[in-house]
Amino acid sequence: MKKIIINQEGIELEVKPIDCPALRAIDRVLPVTSRVEVWGDEIYFDINVAAPAEGATIDVNVGDVAYWPESRCLCLFFGKTPMSVTNKPVPAGEVVIVGKTALNPESLRKVGPGSRIMVC
Repeated sequence: MKKIIINQEGIELEVKPIDCPALRAIDRVLPVTSRVEVWGDEIYFDINVAAPAEGATIDVNVGDVAYWPESRCLCLFFGKTPMSVTNKPVPAGEVVIVGKTALNPESLRKVGPGSRIMVC
């Protein structure tokens, strides 16, 4: 995984991958195209990959790209989520951090549900 592209806003994010079993499973099926779902300041999308949950956590930060094993989704955290009690994002369930990216939260807040997203 090197890049996330969101067509709606012309957003292209470089991803610094974090090597782990989940990332290796995801890399085997790339590129993946999906549709965005939004949950607070989190974008998530189905990638339909059953990857290992080794290293799963609920401790995430802005800019983390994570695999959510429960729903076979990738998540991009850029601010507070509905479970947050501070400005730090909190996922809906345990996730495996597979990458990090520099991002502009304001541009990501313009991305709506159903937008096309590609991971390559």
